[in-house]
Amino acid sequence: MRWVVIFEDLPVMTKVRLDYEAHHFAYLRENQAEILLAGGLRESPDSPFGGGLWILAPMPRECAIRLVEQDPYFVHSKRNYKLLQWGKALPEISVTL
Repeated sequence: MRWVVIFEDLPVMTKVRLDYEAHHFAYLRENQAEILLAGGLRESPDSPFGGGLWILAPMPRECAIRLVEQDPYFVHSKRNYKLLQWGKALPEISVTL
């Protein structure tokens, strides 16, 4: 199954982002075959990040949870997340961002 992860930051995330950003980005690079797309979410271009979004490759749910919970941002904040099964509409259309 393919998964989408939606993260909701806790107040502690401001400091966690400052302290662990390089570790988080290294983790994303190390797992790029499984974490296909990742990025921060915010209300507007000049507001702080308040969460994040990942799109994961097809995998069992347990593997998706492991990926999320071993990310340095999660390890140091236990930030809230939703793990949702995702089915892409129009699978014959390929998208590059």
